Amino acid sequence: MGKPLLLLDVDGPLNPYAEKPHRRPEGYSTYRMDPVDQHGIKWTTTYRKPLRVWLKPSHGPDLLALADRFTLAWATTWGPEANRLIGPELGLPELEYVDFWAKDKNPGRPERTNGVYWKTPLLVEYAAGRPFAWVDDEIADRDPEYVAAHHHGDALLHHVSPRLGLLEHDFATLAAWADSLKEKKSEA
Repeated sequence: MGKPLLLLDVDGPLNPYAEKPHRRPEGYSTYRMDPVDQHGIKWTTTYRKPLRVWLKPSHGPDLLALADRFTLAWATTWGPEANRLIGPELGLPELEYVDFWAKDKNPGRPERTNGVYWKTPLLVEYAAGRPFAWVDDEIADRDPEYVAAHHHGDALLHHVSPRLGLLEHDFATLAAWADSLKEKKSEA
């Protein structure tokens, strides 16, 4: 079945947007970006000035270090813009992405249905039984329940604070989980 997926959200894990605007987290750099949405509308058309994004350059090598254990993929409403704007700043190659922009998967739906985040069923569908780790700041109590009931493979739902972003222990947790899958497979 190959390597498990590592499904990455941008805002929260990579861009700690919830930190105070005047208080860029240590190790992060500020980028001004003009992403295009799924309708082809530039951010600056709607909001007049570019979007402020904080990214930590060391996250790129940290994620690439996990690439021997995982297939990295974007799981963000940035869609293909993550490959155009976020990945290059972190030194990441072009990654697969969950197409939340598809008409039948439009992220304009409610944030939660019965306590389940709108991304959760779409990620289970995308994984199609393949083991996956999902890194997001929106994971809540009902999401693991949904995955357990609807996904027939191993899954790690890893919540990251949108104020702190990915930390060293998060990378260690992801690596340990992937290693545990290898051990489990070799024991079988």
